[in-house]
Amino acid sequence: MNSKLITILLGCTLSFNGCSADNTQKEEELKEPEVTSIIQELKGNKFIADYTVAKESVLRSIPEEYINSARENLCVAYQHTSHGTHVSRGLYGLPDYKAGDDALFGIVRNDFKTGVLDFLDYAIEDYAEDGRRAVDLSRDETAFIQATRNFLDDSKNEKVNVVMWAWCNIAGHDVEGNYLPGMQTLIDEYGVGGSKIGEGEGKRQQAVYFVFMTGHANRGSNTGEGNPAEQATLINDFCNKNKLLCLDYYSIDTHCMNDHYWEDAGDNGKSSSYGGNYYEDWQNSHQEGIDYYLNKSKPGGDVELGSHTTQHITSNRKAYAMWWILARISGWDGTLVN
Repeated sequence: MNSKLITILLGCTLSFNGCSADNTQKEEELKEPEVTSIIQELKGNKFIADYTVAKESVLRSIPEEYINSARENLCVAYQHTSHGTHVSRGLYGLPDYKAGDDALFGIVRNDFKTGVLDFLDYAIEDYAEDGRRAVDLSRDETAFIQATRNFLDDSKNEKVNVVMWAWCNIAGHDVEGNYLPGMQTLIDEYGVGGSKIGEGEGKRQQAVYFVFMTGHANRGSNTGEGNPAEQATLINDFCNKNKLLCLDYYSIDTHCMNDHYWEDAGDNGKSSSYGGNYYEDWQNSHQEGIDYYLNKSKPGGDVELGSHTTQHITSNRKAYAMWWILARISGWDGTLVN
């Protein structure tokens, strides 16, 4: 049986403003899987999954052995509200894109199966402390810490080795005081060599590799203290300094397909300085099934856009970025192949 690599807490959070707890598809119970832990040290020197890697050309240039390893050995637990669906619905649609993608990017939702990426959606909220709401990290900024501990300490989640949280509206939240130190605490406890990893009572076999996330762009309100651009800089600087992986929502939201930065863009590709919606324009001038794919509500499910978007490109790009991260965790150093 295949083993599961490192666990990522994609430490990305969601805020109360504009986000809903879109968890109607959460499954009831999971079978308890067998567990073996294999840990690899992160290689390479690029740690931010930004607009430069959120491209199909990059995805197709990742050595296939690392995609295979990620698919077969990683188990992701993801907690989010509405903006977080950009990742999940992109991942669910990708297997139906091109020939061979069903096998290469195979994924199962809220189950454990051999040969596909195990993806536990809305996985952690039920583990919140009494009186606290851990549907995302913004509604109760520190609730994610104990909720994640409770989740990882439950033996039925022992196979999980990737944990992700997503931001919704990051504006005004205490990234330096709550988010970054909270993530570091979890790394110290559940990361490689962490105090809660090992044999014996109160320990788990699987080490956890924590992945960070920036917040989505806010149209016309990205710059200035406490706003998405500054918050993204704080998170990315922390990750680069400490060699931690981050899915950079803000970068992907504010860069069009020609790599131009639109500072006033929002979470849907709309920008006044651009004069419209660059992601809609790109989608309308390209062909579905060749240049982009349809996002899905679940693997093999109905077509469904990422929340707060009117086009498929945003979620496509965030799924590409997520597979880049999973490949990096699986031993890839980031060097692309033809």
